[in-house]
Amino acid sequence: MIPPQKIDEIMNAARIDEVIGEFVNLKKSGSSLKGLSPWGDEKTPSFMVSPAKGIFKDFSSGKGGNVVTFLMEHEHFNYPEALRWLAQRYNIELEEEKPTPEMEEARNERESLYVINEFASQWFAGQLWEQEEGKTIGLSYFKERGFNESIIKKFQLGYNPDSYQAFTDVATEKGYKEEYLLRTGLVKQKNERKYDGYKGRVMFPIQNLSGRTIGFGGRTLKADKNIPKYINSPESPIYDKSNSLYGLYFAKGAISKEDNCYLVEGYTDVLSFHQKQIENTVASSGTALTKDQVKLISRYTQNITLVYDGDKAGIKASMRGIDLILEQGMHVKVIMLPDGHDPDSFSKEHDKMEVREYLEASARDFIGFKADLLMEEAKGDPIKTNDVIHAMVESIALIPDTILRSIYISECSRLMHVGETALISELNKALRKHHRQSNRFRGNDEMVEPPVIDTNFQEEPKLTEDTVEYQERDLLRLMINYHDQVFAPELPTEEFPEPEEFNVLEFILDEIEGDNIVFESEKFRLLFVEISVRYEESGFDQNHFIQHPNSDIQGLFVDLLSSPYSLDNWERKEIIVESEEDKMRRAVIEGIYAYKSKRVERMIKENQQIMKDQMTLGGDVEEHLKKQIKLEEIKREINRMLGRTVLH
Repeated sequence: MIPPQKIDEIMNAARIDEVIGEFVNLKKSGSSLKGLSPWGDEKTPSFMVSPAKGIFKDFSSGKGGNVVTFLMEHEHFNYPEALRWLAQRYNIELEEEKPTPEMEEARNERESLYVINEFASQWFAGQLWEQEEGKTIGLSYFKERGFNESIIKKFQLGYNPDSYQAFTDVATEKGYKEEYLLRTGLVKQKNERKYDGYKGRVMFPIQNLSGRTIGFGGRTLKADKNIPKYINSPESPIYDKSNSLYGLYFAKGAISKEDNCYLVEGYTDVLSFHQKQIENTVASSGTALTKDQVKLISRYTQNITLVYDGDKAGIKASMRGIDLILEQGMHVKVIMLPDGHDPDSFSKEHDKMEVREYLEASARDFIGFKADLLMEEAKGDPIKTNDVIHAMVESIALIPDTILRSIYISECSRLMHVGETALISELNKALRKHHRQSNRFRGNDEMVEPPVIDTNFQEEPKLTEDTVEYQERDLLRLMINYHDQVFAPELPTEEFPEPEEFNVLEFILDEIEGDNIVFESEKFRLLFVEISVRYEESGFDQNHFIQHPNSDIQGLFVDLLSSPYSLDNWERKEIIVESEEDKMRRAVIEGIYAYKSKRVERMIKENQQIMKDQMTLGGDVEEHLKKQIKLEEIKREINRMLGRTVLH
């Protein structure tokens, strides 16, 4: 764990322009710096860095944040990894928790396993390229499978000679400990005799995200059915099958760039796709897809495309993988290859353009794919069809995004010819069931019902200037950008030649909280409350929000703090442009009263509707009439204030 004081030291030392400048070519633009987006292909720079504010904003992708956020987005570090990178960059010695003897022993063991695996990988590669047996058997096998030398070297493929203890003898001579050799599975023991765990096999090293070898897959070249085709490394402190994906180290950059990950089954499937320059491809290495593997991919993209061969029985068995992906809030598509083909064989028979075109044309949304597959089995049987519909709804219920669930429900209704209302009812049952199970798992005593889908679901209105939400956003923007600027809300008069002054933040807080107004937008309300509480406790600290642990608050704050516009060009042309600082007083006053006016207008309309309903039912509307008169008076006063303080 990195102590808080060290985190502060790192953040104070780190210069965002220096760090980002190592990855993006930045040029001066007024007080800021600009460059081409590292997350898109653009000709006009939209990537802005503000050294003064310590933030970046990429207007093409919407990404923004501080120096740590950039490293997490661009290099796919987690939070501690990003901090350690910065500490090394600025020569800051990290004083993390002093390891116990047990921790030190575990660390030494892990490092020993890494060293042994790296040695083995290099030795296997040397056997493949330099030794006669390796070239004749191993290298010939890979080339006969259609793999070129570039791919073989890229993935560090190798060969373990068909000798009882060729590797064992070399590793022992080098002084590697017996217990670690056995732990990795590179060496095995029968009775008292030790022998090579992968003898006579071609070798596929498995790397972690930093490129270190953590395990191996070994394929036999013998036709003996009593010999397993593949042998994989056993679980170890550095190799967790459920938390590793073959080829991810080589694929992560392409996955981010393409914003999609092709998930295949085996080692050679990955090799073949990479050779066809479809490098955003990884494999689960024959194991069932796990939640941890999905989370690994989610570091680089929210889109996974499953590539299946024509074996429908195998596809049905792996259907759980689709649900796992949906459960993590990710998007999943499915590609079924022609009968008799897997990714390896299919790519061998087609050039790279044909393969890419097929993948793009054949990718189907999971719901259509799953419906076709299951309905084919049902074959018109009403009972089986009912089971299929329930299975579809169960999958949709796993999706965290409410709007996306609604979209899939509509699509399911269309595909299955079932009324949407009935599906929504079943969906809500499934949501409640999942919620109860989740609460039981966590041991919660109180049950909170999950949000359900309204049968009259309407899309959230767009954020246009005439909406309350737009004005709430603009008030937050003014609070954040001009928080310490002092102004007088009232213009000077003969009676009060020096009107009372406020800073922008205080004025807006007083106006909103003084009238007991609560922001309607949840995300804007969350940030407003945080600013208010923070200001009350210790004043406004911009860095607190730029480094905020809640990514939603941090992202919104940076977005509001950033601006895609610059007045530099106008100034160079000697054109006088009134800056927003010059217009700040007018902007704040207008923002406050326009917001209040919009809220009052809404209250007037709501009250009018209540009166209309009451009159229809023969009810008493006297109190509502009084309220209507009062609201109209408030509206006129607000408009008067707008005219007196803004237009004067």
